[in-house]
Amino acid sequence: MAKSVVNLAGKWSSKTAGQGWMDRSGKAAEISPVNGAAAARAAGAASPEADKNLAGSMGQRLFQNAASFLRKPGLLPGLLLTALLAFTARLLAGVPGLGVLGPLVLAILLGMAYRELRGGVPQAASAGIAFSSRQLLRLGIILLGMRLNLMDIAKAGPQVLLIDAIHIAVTIPVVFWIATKLGAGRNLGMLTACGTAICGAAAVAAISPQLKARHEETAVAAAVVAILGTIFTVAYTLLYPVLQLGTLGYGAWAGSTLHEVAHVLAAAAPMGREALDMAILVKLARVAMLVPVALLLGVWAQRAARGRRMAAGENGEAVQGNLKREPIPVPWFIFGFLAMSGVNTLGVVPQSVADGMVAAAYLLIAMAMAGLGLGVDFRVFRRLGGKVFLAGLAGSIVLAVLGLFLVKAFGLAG
Repeated sequence: MAKSVVNLAGKWSSKTAGQGWMDRSGKAAEISPVNGAAAARAAGAASPEADKNLAGSMGQRLFQNAASFLRKPGLLPGLLLTALLAFTARLLAGVPGLGVLGPLVLAILLGMAYRELRGGVPQAASAGIAFSSRQLLRLGIILLGMRLNLMDIAKAGPQVLLIDAIHIAVTIPVVFWIATKLGAGRNLGMLTACGTAICGAAAVAAISPQLKARHEETAVAAAVVAILGTIFTVAYTLLYPVLQLGTLGYGAWAGSTLHEVAHVLAAAAPMGREALDMAILVKLARVAMLVPVALLLGVWAQRAARGRRMAAGENGEAVQGNLKREPIPVPWFIFGFLAMSGVNTLGVVPQSVADGMVAAAYLLIAMAMAGLGLGVDFRVFRRLGGKVFLAGLAGSIVLAVLGLFLVKAFGLAG
């Protein structure tokens, strides 16, 4: 089915790629929104309907620009393919036993499976797949901010924020150190570390541009973190009777240590509403820390690049001069995420609309994950995945033990 969608869209894209848009006189129309606005103003200068004409002209130009954009070779087929894989992943996430993986990881696995079964990715879809993996990813992360209410996090008190901060400060260096010692590579090790410490696949995707990581590194790290989170989710539910934790304590422990939001929901829901509410609150506080972590990693990546260039024998002063001229990479879409969190906190958007925006965010990120999966060969996953799996496993154990200690030390166990 996916193949037929790609072929159909490819034919439409090829058929229309050379066609222009015509105005009412049959002449080729200029699609610049600036020119269109100027023409509308000129035409409406002597007319009482100037504003109406201007709005209509700009709307027409925007539609024409959008249509022209979609006619770019390979764009529409790739978007349709990643959307189909994302929708399929969403449906599979509702199947008992698969929901704990979540639609994002399922989208990665479906992309990898499609590539494996088809023997590669259709060239006609390459542009759309790349667009999904980059631009749609950033837009999805921005919209995901609508899930976060900053006032709820503030009301939780400093204890919750401190626990989350300690977990992140310990887990990231531990996982990264083990991964590099095992020879997994710096980018892959750091992506796995951030996914383990913060919020799973979403954190991996958000941090990836800061490190300039390859697509296969991003996909492998996200998949490994999700598999580990699934294993630990099952382990948490089995360990609950012997942990001597109350429902609030268990919720705080699960929310501060499990990887994906889906893992937190799956582990806390069986223990009741009180445990679930606490788990979600603590988890979202961890998600909020994605912003400062991404900024710090931008500085770290720049300094690491400087060290590697100097170690390679480049002139130290030249390297310093070049880096001074290079701005520190700032993930502006992360600030969009924070801005959306502020909008949600203010309550200016109806809850039903906010929920719809969050659903759209997960769809866009799932399309991005499908695009990443389409770029990963199973042989690459087997080659790279084993090393970071061990590193992530060790880090997850450290995180779980440390989290249990902190929950009890901060008086949240009851």
